[in-house]
Amino acid sequence: MASSPSPQKRRSSRLPDQIFAGLARGSAVLTLMLLVAIMVSLVQGAWPAIKEYGISFFWRTEWDPVQDAYGGLVMIYGTLMTSFIALLIAVPVSFGIALFLTELSPRWLRRPLGVAIELLAAIPSIVYGMWGLLVFAPLLATYVQGPLQSWFGEVPVLGALFSGAPVGIGILSAGIILAIMIIPFIASVMRDVFEVTPPMLKESAYALGATTWEVAFKIVLPFTKVGVIGGVMLGLGRALGETMAVTFVIGNFNQLDSLSLFEAANSITSALANEFAEATAGLHQASLIYLGLVLFFITFVVLALSKVLLLRLKKNEGSRS
Repeated sequence: MASSPSPQKRRSSRLPDQIFAGLARGSAVLTLMLLVAIMVSLVQGAWPAIKEYGISFFWRTEWDPVQDAYGGLVMIYGTLMTSFIALLIAVPVSFGIALFLTELSPRWLRRPLGVAIELLAAIPSIVYGMWGLLVFAPLLATYVQGPLQSWFGEVPVLGALFSGAPVGIGILSAGIILAIMIIPFIASVMRDVFEVTPPMLKESAYALGATTWEVAFKIVLPFTKVGVIGGVMLGLGRALGETMAVTFVIGNFNQLDSLSLFEAANSITSALANEFAEATAGLHQASLIYLGLVLFFITFVVLALSKVLLLRLKKNEGSRS
């Protein structure tokens, strides 16, 4: 009969697990501490602007360093609108790419095309910005903005959305460039989660006469909805935080004259990139840090809403079962 290990030997065998658990716990605590430290430093740096404007900073449109008067509505609107346009374009395109790669693509094309899409994520953002300014903006002005104005210029609501000089830079251009940038991230995540769907489920649906579209929406998406939402949130986070590409094509205009998609505007990240280095200590610098705090808050709200959405999906799934 084999003898049981001694207490000293058992303690030594548990030591690596205890060290690993301690390191994992320390990493989690360190992440939370860094998050709190970032928030505290942003609040401290933005405190003069918070004290001066309070929450009215969110709806003030004036941004005049000469008069030392600041408001963040133009930048907040530019950030949210460009990110919304980017998601509106990128999500269906990414879904189509992932569906093609997992269900429709020939085997010989699947791997090269997947690698090519993933390589788009490695292109530096400044290259996207230069390409958008020098190549894409003239094409957009000539072949998209001009025709849209001629078609919908007299329509009451659409005419206001497409008003303004068709110069190729503005909110629409920035949103499309952001969509091109986040498509590789969303498509890669969607493709990976689509591939983990059990083949038996899809084969059973095909055997019952389901089409590819029905399999995608009734089998694949319900099974992988958590991963799909995670991929969309990853793309949205990239769109909200993108700096250089947006700076090149959004126009960097600190006034909100109209709600036209062709109007030059500004975003939080582009305002920080353009002005923070030259900002004087005082209300100007504090207002820029306040913009950074607002972006931090927007990101936190987006992540919180995505978490609530996932919890509701799981709850509804449990009630149906």
